[in-house]
Amino acid sequence: MSTTCVIAGGGPAGAMLALLLARAGVQVTLLEKHADFLRDFRGDTIHPSTLQVLDELGLAEEFHRLPHRKTYNLELWTDDQVIQVALLTHLKAKYPYIAFVPQWDFLKLLTAAAQRYPSFRLVMEAEVVGLIRENGVVRGVRYRDAEGEHELRALLTVGADGRQSDVRRAAGLVPVERGAPMDAVWFRLPREQRDPKDTFLRVSAGHMMVAINRETYWQLAYLIPKGAYESLKAEGIETLRASVGTLLPFMARRAEGLKSFEEVGVLRVLLNRLRRWHRPGLLLIGDAAHAMSPVFGVGINLAVQDAVAAANLLAGPLLAGEVPESLLRRLQRRRMIPTVITQFAQRLVQNRLIGPALKGAPRRVRLPVSPARLPVVGALTRRFIGFGVLPEHVRSPVAGPATGPAPAAHP
Repeated sequence: MSTTCVIAGGGPAGAMLALLLARAGVQVTLLEKHADFLRDFRGDTIHPSTLQVLDELGLAEEFHRLPHRKTYNLELWTDDQVIQVALLTHLKAKYPYIAFVPQWDFLKLLTAAAQRYPSFRLVMEAEVVGLIRENGVVRGVRYRDAEGEHELRALLTVGADGRQSDVRRAAGLVPVERGAPMDAVWFRLPREQRDPKDTFLRVSAGHMMVAINRETYWQLAYLIPKGAYESLKAEGIETLRASVGTLLPFMARRAEGLKSFEEVGVLRVLLNRLRRWHRPGLLLIGDAAHAMSPVFGVGINLAVQDAVAAANLLAGPLLAGEVPESLLRRLQRRRMIPTVITQFAQRLVQNRLIGPALKGAPRRVRLPVSPARLPVVGALTRRFIGFGVLPEHVRSPVAGPATGPAPAAHP
């Protein structure tokens, strides 16, 4: 079998790139190793930059029909005060908010839109087991599905299969670790009508908790020192319940509903990036090229921006049948700029706020005014969170209109 472009990984980067290339008329096959997109506790913060991309694709209205929660303000709760970090309502944008949408709904939206184009093919339960190489050039992948092992030849192979990328490993590429002082323990608790409305970060000596409003429940991320999850489990679920009560007294009673660690997930936080994102015939994007810290919740949006930039630069050459490595190098140079700056900002927060807090010694500072309300600081902060550095716009070609309404997406 053969295609023009094969993309491994049906996450935000892979699904968006597949949609954009199919829209341009490129023959593209998207391989997803799982049977569906349902993975609990995946990132699902859709920032204004991604909402703008959806608008440019004519998918904004469809997106907003999905169950979602809009957040206009981001807050930091200390023992002493509530600090407004970003007032996105002041952002000069068509969509001045962060939309919280389950990632599986977002991915189904993108892949269903891609299926409107005849040049798109989606293969579920397809795990990449190796690369096809000829004379030092990657010419496709070997993958395994329920029917056995297959070869899929391609002009360009894209690894968008996450921070544990099979494609990256097969290519022998190893990211440089930048370090993270924490892991995140994810769980849910019921939400009541009188609860706070906005998403917030709660910080106290030795404890940190991210609380995301999901309308009927809170999605909570309890930050723990790197590698401390097994110790937390050994102490018992009572320790986690007590931490919730200490940080968020209004949830103390509800925390008693946590019966065991079977109700809990853990995110091993990574912060890394490749020195080189490409080989002849091969490109890596999204978390496969640069794993982002959950700080600022921008991981999905960086991945989508990678995909948009890749489609803008590569759709034409793919249609022409030639993708020189110089183009892949050019794409990396463009996307490395926002990656490095964003990771620098994430490390700054990790080292100045999260690390000291988890060690039990955050500096107690009472601010006379929230940074979000300072004209210059506030504008820069909301711009950085909303659009990031070097936001991309859809400029890839359009082969023609979609063939009709989207077929039912995979569950």
